[in-house]
Amino acid sequence: MSETTPLQLAGKHVLLGLSGGIACYKSAELIRLLSKAGATVQVVMTAAAEQFITAVTLQALSGRAVVTSQWDAREPNNMAHINLGREADLMLIAPASADFLAKLAQGRADELLSLTALARPLERCPLAVAPAMNREMWAHPATQRNIAQLKADGTLILGPDAGDQACGEVGDGRMLEAADLLEEVLAIFQPKLLAGRKLLITAGPTFEPIDPVRGITNLSSGKMGFAIARAAREAGAEVTLVAGPVHLATPRGVTRIDVQSAQQMFDAVLPLAPAQDLFVATAAVADWRPAQSSAQKIKKDGSGSAPSIAMCENPDILASVAALPAPPFCVGFAAESENLAAHARAKRLRKKVPLLVGNVGPATFGQDHNALLLVDAEGEREIPHNDKQSLARELIADIARRLNAKQ
Repeated sequence: MSETTPLQLAGKHVLLGLSGGIACYKSAELIRLLSKAGATVQVVMTAAAEQFITAVTLQALSGRAVVTSQWDAREPNNMAHINLGREADLMLIAPASADFLAKLAQGRADELLSLTALARPLERCPLAVAPAMNREMWAHPATQRNIAQLKADGTLILGPDAGDQACGEVGDGRMLEAADLLEEVLAIFQPKLLAGRKLLITAGPTFEPIDPVRGITNLSSGKMGFAIARAAREAGAEVTLVAGPVHLATPRGVTRIDVQSAQQMFDAVLPLAPAQDLFVATAAVADWRPAQSSAQKIKKDGSGSAPSIAMCENPDILASVAALPAPPFCVGFAAESENLAAHARAKRLRKKVPLLVGNVGPATFGQDHNALLLVDAEGEREIPHNDKQSLARELIADIARRLNAKQ
């Protein structure tokens, strides 16, 4: 396993149920991803699911015999529906057809998968479902009533997604892709340290235009900020991410606002900040911008001299949020090239924020790993080198402790 793919589900046992639907083909990839993340996977299939994918395929991927019947005599006590739920840390049904959702909502248990869902220990084995059906079936009032009942019963609803469907129609009802389901499973296992909290975060570089084709920017990839947004959402927060120009997928469940310049980022952040519990400023915001952007491309004139570009200072987003009458808990970031601790201490005092996170920018921009230095009024603490998602989760846990201490 490479250092960029940590075993984030090591020690976890996932009971994966398949009901009937063409989306069963995605479940094969899901098993591969869950296993790669360190989980063990036990597959249970309904008779309808066996019409779409074979047990042989799923056994080869999971390394475990697939269970298909409540009458399976391989169990010493002949009670597979009891044993399967007792062993699992999570029961995930993907795909979950409209019919199977109705069965779960009504508490019916006439075959192995529904029996197991009903018999599992509620307090230690959550149930998650990934709906997969035609858009009309998903929108039908009966399905929506069933979804509402399942939510009330504590079932986690993962998706569905919108897009092309096997029937040729387009709309809501597609099962989430395997990678999205993996992200959801990882989130389920994270402690909900920020439940009920609202978090606003900035990420990525800004781009300050000189003319229509040129501008001033930096090498920030936005990866650390996006990782923190994901970690905060995993921790139960309502997350809004204001992103500069980056090529990164939005973390699931996160509201994203795209901006280009520092002024646009300032204009997006300031109206939202007063309603937040937490503001994390990871964006590498340009300190200066051209005082005027040329409407046309600036041409070389053959003189050998570069044009003179007048510069002006950009607004200070972090300091402005920290100076609000009732500011959220503010966390700043400092990407330095030298004297990290000294610069981070000075920046924290200058910005008047309770926590400043420092890192060596040139060494980590665009990379998947980092190390963080946490600086507050009490001193400094290092979060050692790790992948950025693991660092983000540890940072969110630290921030949650600080928020709880303020109450």
